[in-house]
Amino acid sequence: MDPKNISIEDFSYELPDDRIARYPLDERDSSRLLVFRDGRIGETIYRNISDYLPDQSLLVFNNSKVVEARLIFHKPTGGLIEIFCLEPHGKYPDVTSAMLQKGQVWWNCLIGGASKWKKGQLLEKKWNGICLEAKYIEKQADDFVIEFSWRPADMSFAEILHQAGSVPLPPYLKREAETTDKERYQTIYAVMDGSVAAPTAGLHFTERIFEKLAHRNITREFVTLHVGAGTFKPVKSPTLENHIMHQEFIEVSSATIQSLIQTETGKVIAVGTTSLRTLESLYWMGLKTMYHHRISPESLMVHQWEPYDERDKNVPAALSLGSLLEWMSHQGTDRLLTRTELLIVPGYSFRIVDGLVTNFHQPQSTLLLLVAALIGEEWKKVYQFALGSGFRFLSYGDGCLLFRRQS
Repeated sequence: MDPKNISIEDFSYELPDDRIARYPLDERDSSRLLVFRDGRIGETIYRNISDYLPDQSLLVFNNSKVVEARLIFHKPTGGLIEIFCLEPHGKYPDVTSAMLQKGQVWWNCLIGGASKWKKGQLLEKKWNGICLEAKYIEKQADDFVIEFSWRPADMSFAEILHQAGSVPLPPYLKREAETTDKERYQTIYAVMDGSVAAPTAGLHFTERIFEKLAHRNITREFVTLHVGAGTFKPVKSPTLENHIMHQEFIEVSSATIQSLIQTETGKVIAVGTTSLRTLESLYWMGLKTMYHHRISPESLMVHQWEPYDERDKNVPAALSLGSLLEWMSHQGTDRLLTRTELLIVPGYSFRIVDGLVTNFHQPQSTLLLLVAALIGEEWKKVYQFALGSGFRFLSYGDGCLLFRRQS
């Protein structure tokens, strides 16, 4: 079946409101973990995840850090304007460089109360001797371009957000962010500022788990995919053909790519759908470098339907990744900085990832489609078991370890 013709109604299930976890458990690694492999379902807790992974596996985590992207301004007349910082303006090559801008930056944003804010009008926010101004530049198809400027100008935009903003919790939590969310809606290994939503599968991992993984000779690598608000974007069209997948920035080191090449088949486990999308994107980027040796960094981006057009090319992952490493060497860089809009749905042929650690996702979401691509129609059995067994769903809920269906 052509993946563009997939009906989103086929990926629905009834999610009672009381099954959505509004808050995390007191201990990160005490959340329940459903384990699915070869058609069989088991259950444990995250603290014991190492017992269910192959020896000498490679776990790949997304180390992106959630930024306090929600800013509240008050107009001189008293009206409230809420600005949700989505991603840097296109003038910046990547999220990190935009976050490090000092004094002034342009950002693509969503605006609450936009009808009350005239183009060119300045909004001002002051605290502790700091002044932040926001200027409405232009309206785009799905968002607004906002110019932020601040004094003292020697502060970075990341520092400004940390002080002035609040954590943008997912809308389905139906509550305002609280003090504890600043720490709990963040993985313990997050270091790269840039996400507006947490890579939630990683919220369950602790130093205690990492010690147990090391004891089993299970290694860790980190990639960066900055999660955008598009991760919550519902599929509104009846079929996938008219759904536009969001772009997200990724950053991967040559050392991580080398580790992927050296890991045995069947032992690459992605922690989170964002890590999985990043790893699978690397394969298609490597394929591009094999056929176009002088391809530009901008042209490396994987478009949402590209892999389905190239699915007949059965190039081994090691060759594709090796070509990507060679291309990076010619570029004089050991870090790959680009974007991906890869859409993984049933019919996708996995090239790198063998297993996935993830939370339970919303009905009719691209994340649920990704799970279905990985384990096939048995996603229904997994979700029915989870619902019938009292698992907690979505960002602060429990999770699952899914091993890829072998064809």
